[in-house]
Amino acid sequence: MTRCGFIALIGAPNAGKSTLLNRLTGAKLSIVTPKAQTTRARVLGLLVRDAAQIIFVDTPGIFAPKRRLDRAMVAAAWDGAGEADYVLLLVDAKAGLTDAVREIVKQAAASGRKMALVLNKIDLIDRQKLLPLTQDLAALADFEQVFMISADKGDGIEVLLDFCVAKLPESPFLYPEDDLTDLPDRLLAAEIVREQIFLQTRDEVPYGATVETESFKVKGKTIRIDAVIYVSRAGHKGILIGAKGARIRDIGVRARIELTKLLEAKVDLFLRVVERAGWDEEAARIRATGLTDPKI
Repeated sequence: MTRCGFIALIGAPNAGKSTLLNRLTGAKLSIVTPKAQTTRARVLGLLVRDAAQIIFVDTPGIFAPKRRLDRAMVAAAWDGAGEADYVLLLVDAKAGLTDAVREIVKQAAASGRKMALVLNKIDLIDRQKLLPLTQDLAALADFEQVFMISADKGDGIEVLLDFCVAKLPESPFLYPEDDLTDLPDRLLAAEIVREQIFLQTRDEVPYGATVETESFKVKGKTIRIDAVIYVSRAGHKGILIGAKGARIRDIGVRARIELTKLLEAKVDLFLRVVERAGWDEEAARIRATGLTDPKI
């Protein structure tokens, strides 16, 4: 008898969903930065544990959308929860019960989905504050179980994994046992470049930029990747390129090092920056990130 199913990770931006996905699967599948709204599209992380294959669904953080891109991100999060066999609702224990978290919990409860509460970042707060926070959250939804973890430190992960296995339906595996994700290499390359943009720039620049892989060619033991970075404003383009091209070179160097490790091959990475006002309202740009265009 084998088990297989989808476990969705949902929550507010910066709750630690991507960090948890990487910790659960033991691999870097989703980019992680200190900034909110880093994840834009859903990412599947595959883990075989005993006779079970867990398909974790990392979703974008849920927030009040303003742009067409934002609406696509929020829709992807709720779609991921709606299609899963079980839902883990992550809450940043340090941030506590914010108005945004309260609204997410209420909406999740209204969906009728079976779910567990996962309080993350417990290593960053006084443990005496955890019980009152749990009680406040439990008053908003019927959680089957509560877990207190640190995705960053790895605390509480094994117990959470055992619980996830028990929630899976009997089923044959849906993916080959040695697969880690369904993320195409072209999209992975774009995401790694975007991660460096988040890490090396600030303010509006990371949110005003998107990355698309134009070409991904394997030549012997070398992979050549050509990627374009679209930015909303001329000022953002100047910031990304930097004085005499210093910043775009640094972004490329660090992304190439990361991609070399992930793809286990020599990588030649070539980047160019293009100003494209309103890219975050374009259906083609939204689809290129791996999202479904909300058409509104």
